[in-house]
Amino acid sequence: MSVRIMITGGTFDKDYDEITGKLYFKDTHMREILVLGRSKLEVKIRTLMLVDSLDMTNDDRAVILDNCKRVPESQIVITHGTDTMTDTARIIANGNIEKTIILTGAMIPYKFGSSDGLFNFGGALAFAQSLPPGVYIAMNGRYFDWDKVKKNRKTGVFEEL
Repeated sequence: MSVRIMITGGTFDKDYDEITGKLYFKDTHMREILVLGRSKLEVKIRTLMLVDSLDMTNDDRAVILDNCKRVPESQIVITHGTDTMTDTARIIANGNIEKTIILTGAMIPYKFGSSDGLFNFGGALAFAQSLPPGVYIAMNGRYFDWDKVKKNRKTGVFEEL
C-alpha cells in the first residue's frame, strides 16, 4: 500500500519573487523533492490547496478532513503551514479516523535551498510508516501527538507540552 501525500500549502511550497521580494504559491514542489531525495516509496500525491495556514478557513480544514476519510491509504502525510498546524490536527483527530496521519511543514521555503522542509518531510514519511493509527505532528526530527505540541514562535521549533 502506498503513502498518500496531501498538499495544503504553507511555507514549504512557497516561491520567491525576486522583483517584489514577496513569497507566493505557484505549484507544489513535491515531485521534485521526492526525486531529489531518491525516494523509492510508492506515493500518491494530491494537491488540496495552496494556502498560507494563517489564511486557512474552517471550510479548508473540512476539505482536508474529508480527504483523509475518503482516500483508501491508511498512511497519510499532509504538508501544512506551521502557524496553524495544530488547529488542523485537532479537526482531523476529532474525525476519529483509524489511519496514521502526519502533518509536517517548514520554516524556510524549499526553493530557498536551505529548507528544513526536506528533513521534516523525510521524517514524516518514515513516521507514517511506523507509528500506530493516530494524528501526529512531525517537525525538527521528532514526532508529537497532535495535542501535546506547540510551536515556539521565538525559536521556530516545535516543543512538547
